[in-house]
Amino acid sequence: MIFKHIVGHEDIIRHFKSSIEMGKVSHAYILNGEVDSGKKMLARVFARTLQCEEGGTEPCGKCQSCLQAETMNHPDIITVTHEKPDVISVEEIRQQLVESIGIKPYKSRYKIYIVPDAQLMNVQAQNALLKTIEEPPEYGVIMLLTSNIDKLLPTVTSRCMVLNTKPIRERDMLEYLVKELGLTEERAYFCLDFAQGNLGKAIKLAKNEEYSAIVDSVVNVLKKIHELDVDDLTTAVSHIEQFKLSIDDYMDLMMMWYRDVLMLKVTGNIDKLLFKQEYSTMKKQAGVMSYQDIEEKINAIARAKERIMVHANFDVTMELLLLTLKEN
Repeated sequence: MIFKHIVGHEDIIRHFKSSIEMGKVSHAYILNGEVDSGKKMLARVFARTLQCEEGGTEPCGKCQSCLQAETMNHPDIITVTHEKPDVISVEEIRQQLVESIGIKPYKSRYKIYIVPDAQLMNVQAQNALLKTIEEPPEYGVIMLLTSNIDKLLPTVTSRCMVLNTKPIRERDMLEYLVKELGLTEERAYFCLDFAQGNLGKAIKLAKNEEYSAIVDSVVNVLKKIHELDVDDLTTAVSHIEQFKLSIDDYMDLMMMWYRDVLMLKVTGNIDKLLFKQEYSTMKKQAGVMSYQDIEEKINAIARAKERIMVHANFDVTMELLLLTLKEN
């Protein structure tokens, strides 16, 4: 992957290339944007470019540095990992970054640290990182990738170059999904509407082998949600459990269902719907639900998604969610 192969993110790419050409690479960056928006890809290509032996504004892809970076074996490009899914501890930041950045690069001009999910750093971890950001070695580059910059301390963000990802143009996404992934236009448009300018999210859904089954399941559950009794809800949870490994996509589609209901209630325009084939059902739901009802259901799905991410009991979480969605 090189910059010219990346779809969208022109402003960020321009900034990276300009900083290389002018010799003004920052010691600390924050790449902020929603999950799957391309932050990790941008960070890795920038890191590869900085370490490339050719010294240009694109990685050459041929030198030893580029080949090592491509296989994730570059000694001077370090990705910080964390053991627990919901927190990056102070020990992990100290051991993997703070205590090693003082050691000069093994063979390259820079020593680059990439911290995915940086919003998960607890306060102690951020404070441990702060001194390094304030007094970095001249060869150090730290890239914090976050989906929620508000979780970072102001003292951290103020010392970093902040770059925000933006939604990608619809025509660029459509071209990629059809030409590069070989999707039919119908499926590409569904993935595009679902992703709302997030190409990574669209690709993730497009490549999911359970794609059709997930969409059908979401529709079957939510179109009948008000008619289900307790036994039906238990059966529905058992059915949803088969998509446990794709639960992010499943719950995002649930949110999109209620977004469609809201859109229909506000505009009455079928063209803006993701689930266009369910127009009649959505029209009925929009007629019996208030704006507050719809908002509460969307928020309930978001809360359930967060609980599942921190390994709450799946069946209990989904049963409570479906009960909430059933309420009117």
